[in-house]
Amino acid sequence: MGRASEHNKARAAAAHIVQTLTREGHVAYFAGGCVRDELLGLTPTDYDVATDATPDRICALFPRTAEVGASFGVVLVRMDDETIEVATFRSDGEYSDRRRPDSVTFSDPVQDAQRRDYTVNALFLDPLDRGQHAASATTLLLPGHGRVIDFVGGLVDVERRVLRAVGDPEQRLAEDHLRALRAARLAARLGLEIEPATVTAIRRHASDLRGVSRERIGEEVRRIAEHPSRAAGAAMIHSLGLEPPVFLTRSGEGPRTWGVLGALPPEVGLAVALAAWAMDMGAVGSDPLYVVREWRTSLTLSNDVRDQFGFILATLPVLRKAWASLPVAKQKRLAASPWFGEALTVLRASEPEAAEGVAARVEELAGTPGGLAPPAWVSGDDLIAMGTTPGPRFKVILDGVYDAQLEGRVQNRGEALELARRLRV
Repeated sequence: MGRASEHNKARAAAAHIVQTLTREGHVAYFAGGCVRDELLGLTPTDYDVATDATPDRICALFPRTAEVGASFGVVLVRMDDETIEVATFRSDGEYSDRRRPDSVTFSDPVQDAQRRDYTVNALFLDPLDRGQHAASATTLLLPGHGRVIDFVGGLVDVERRVLRAVGDPEQRLAEDHLRALRAARLAARLGLEIEPATVTAIRRHASDLRGVSRERIGEEVRRIAEHPSRAAGAAMIHSLGLEPPVFLTRSGEGPRTWGVLGALPPEVGLAVALAAWAMDMGAVGSDPLYVVREWRTSLTLSNDVRDQFGFILATLPVLRKAWASLPVAKQKRLAASPWFGEALTVLRASEPEAAEGVAARVEELAGTPGGLAPPAWVSGDDLIAMGTTPGPRFKVILDGVYDAQLEGRVQNRGEALELARRLRV
């Protein structure tokens, strides 16, 4: 199923929920990012609904629900194959843990909009366009979509492509310190300019990010790194002074060009993006694996991403400086490594001519008899049959024979077994 079909199904499911709630006498709208994206002409990744119906009422109206955050007024409603988050309008109490409000009070759309982070995220949309909204709202009809309802000036900010905190930016940033990093992601992804007072508040609260869980920070960085706007996101993080609390390091001096990040293909994995990011930051230094260990902790990377990240950074110097002088066997082994393609992608972004030379040689090697990684002619069972006792010597013999096979110094299994016998001595 294509992205457009999935989007249409999700929107239809959310609209059906709004229609059901409205028919039962409730106020219900699309809310948040989906409204912003439709205004910007983007395809929303998901749809959320906000309503004056309480969680108990939502569960009573829909047969398939899950109360994932009932104390915060959040219920998941399953509609056909779609899951829609339905939240009760609320106002928030104090944020003593700088993450979630200590208490919430179910309220109305006006107060719900005012407790959100940025004005472009505080818009509502009535897909039914019934004309029922508070007198204080500014509205805009989107033909074929519904009517946007704005209590916080978000429509103007969308038009001007500005990211602005709702209300007092100092308060918004103090409530949840992760909002500083989220601003960098949203501004980069949507091509928005952060307005000056919000920039000031972000910079003032930048060091507070150190108190945010590393998992939450790592997730925001992942979302930046895996998006085609990653170079703009990295630049935003740097300019806002967020690098030290994000990566738990000192921010480098001088301007950055973000050339490696910017030259990556649009769709790459996290490890590739992080390797390019580290290079642009000048964070790699003489010990490539140092940054891997540091970022593993600061971003809570999975073992798989950590290993890919480490392989890429360790392989790049080899491809740059030593590749041409490597023996054939070592070239083939490296080219057949699971993440060699990822390392070559980063090399293409940083040194395209060198990458083309490596790629041409790999293509040449792939055309030799057996290719890059042919099945080994000699196994450990063969060595045992020869009377070799298993131990460290096993690997030395097997590697030696396989290198000879890769380089064409043995032409068949018989010659390989004979070489193994000689290496046993």
